[in-house]
Amino acid sequence: MSDDRGGGEFLAGVVFGTVIGSAIGAAVALLLAPQPGEETRAQLRQKGIELKERAAELTEEARRKAEELQEDGRSALEGQKARIGEAVEEGKKAASKRKKELLDQLDRESKKAEA
Repeated sequence: MSDDRGGGEFLAGVVFGTVIGSAIGAAVALLLAPQPGEETRAQLRQKGIELKERAAELTEEARRKAEELQEDGRSALEGQKARIGEAVEEGKKAASKRKKELLDQLDRESKKAEA
């Protein structure tokens, strides 16, 4: 079951890394820009709000993609199960047919030996 979560964990890591990298880059750029402190703080607040919104969007997108991948995996698994079931049934039929052929051959050989 832990394999089912692998894609979601990867996407969450990508989202987290993107948000953290963006936040650090924006903060450094604002702090190094030549402007008054109040203006810098206002820009930092605005960038923080934008990054929070972007993180929410990326998180939702990652969740949606993880659900799609999970559903694709389930569909593929169901298809495999159906094919395996068909192969098993065909194998049973072939084995039954071969058994009947061998029993018939054994019966014929037994009758020849008796005669």
